[in-house]
Amino acid sequence: MSPPAGDSYNTHINRPQVRPPSGDTVTDVRTRRLSPPVRRALPWLVAGLLLATVGLPSAAALGALPSPALVGFSHPEGANTSATVNLTDQPRFAPSSLSANPNATLSVELVNNGSYDHTFTLSRVPNVVLDPAWTPAQLDAFFATNGSLANVSVAPGGTAWANVTFNASTSGESFEFVSVVPYQFQAGMSGFVNLTATGPGVLLMENTTDSYAFVPAVLAANSSHYPIVIDVLITNQGSLGHTFTVSSLSNYTLSPANFTDTFTTNAPFVNQAVGSGVGTTTWANFTVRHAGVYQYICTIPGHFANGMTGELYVGVPPPAPVAPPSTAIVETWVLFGSVGLLGIGVLVAVVASYSGRFPSKPGEGHH
Repeated sequence: MSPPAGDSYNTHINRPQVRPPSGDTVTDVRTRRLSPPVRRALPWLVAGLLLATVGLPSAAALGALPSPALVGFSHPEGANTSATVNLTDQPRFAPSSLSANPNATLSVELVNNGSYDHTFTLSRVPNVVLDPAWTPAQLDAFFATNGSLANVSVAPGGTAWANVTFNASTSGESFEFVSVVPYQFQAGMSGFVNLTATGPGVLLMENTTDSYAFVPAVLAANSSHYPIVIDVLITNQGSLGHTFTVSSLSNYTLSPANFTDTFTTNAPFVNQAVGSGVGTTTWANFTVRHAGVYQYICTIPGHFANGMTGELYVGVPPPAPVAPPSTAIVETWVLFGSVGLLGIGVLVAVVASYSGRFPSKPGEGHH
């Protein structure tokens, strides 16, 4: 039976589909189809986006891992010692203090960083401090009379070596080195080679910063014999001057309120000034007679109060670094959730690749 005239009830079921004339455009978005390559690529694109959700929380978790505290460990100094000394136009030697062992050879690399000639002239007379008030002629007369252990001239921008051999009889003595270019010594260009009496020592590295901190703030020196000579090369990473002052009391805690009185009655092992300016270096050389933990501070007013302190562990293992509180519980949930999304994405991609459509159009898929 035919439906009443004008009634469109269910007429679309039997109505034949008519293609539009050539040039006409079908505007019904429901009839648009994705091309086969796009249909097959789309699920894998979605799976890739889901995969990225796993990578992001994983990367965040890695970034949140705690960093262990920095610890500076010592290196043994052999019988033959080498060092580098910079010669500058200030005029200065940097560093101006060297440590060597008796009955050994000290090899010094001399680097002229300035625009003038300089010399590294090492006095032969131990434990004598040359008078900076001497004229250049008087300084020359001293070396003409007493001789030198080394006398090396370095041209601007040049490099040279000074090799000096000591013997056991010079244990515990100091030898001054100067530049004999007129008026450079008088302007402060001098330093000392200090010979230890205990054989090979240990070398440590330390840095100072403008944030009132030593980096690292923990130093460790292992030794099987005492006393031991410790040589610390300190480099200033900032523009402010500091000191590297090591307490001679083991297992004793200094504070901004008590360190002045403490050092009055118990002189520190060393109270070495660290010059201002990035890259300035100096040596702190001292002898420790027994194992223990020794605190070091900066004595410039306000620096210690702002946290500029550290600890030297001699013959005592430094503490293991303590990790800060972790957010691993939250990160684990995020990670597991991301893995779940990845699994769903892969499953959808596989099913869609076999069905050829993502997703299937309603009513389609069975013929």
